[in-house]
Amino acid sequence: QVQLVESGGGLVQAGGSLRLSCAASGRTVSRDTMGWFRQAPGKEREFVAANRWTGTSVYVADYADSVKGRFTTSRDNGKNTLYLQMNSLKPEDTAVYYCATALDYRGSDYYSRSRYTYWGQGTQVTVNS
Repeated sequence: QVQLVESGGGLVQAGGSLRLSCAASGRTVSRDTMGWFRQAPGKEREFVAANRWTGTSVYVADYADSVKGRFTTSRDNGKNTLYLQMNSLKPEDTAVYYCATALDYRGSDYYSRSRYTYWGQGTQVTVNS
């Protein structure tokens, strides 16, 4: 059983920054594709970013168009932790942010919620205008 715990959410002014963390336990996630999703009130959960294992020591990051150039995802395998650095935050970024892991997955369907097996409980990010 894999457990994912997000942290780092909070209240920030537009233009500000936050760094989310997702600590994994129960499994080493270095070979997994890990993703960030978010869900705003009344909306479906949407893809934000993915950090994909290529089968080598290289990881590739992918982003939704809405966050490209503002958000950066990275991981620290020594800490079994995934990060999301969010800069230039906008009010429309307000949502609950979730991390998830797709076990041993290296495919191209990383933006699909159904690809991910384990999810964290989420952390609230609120951006005031």
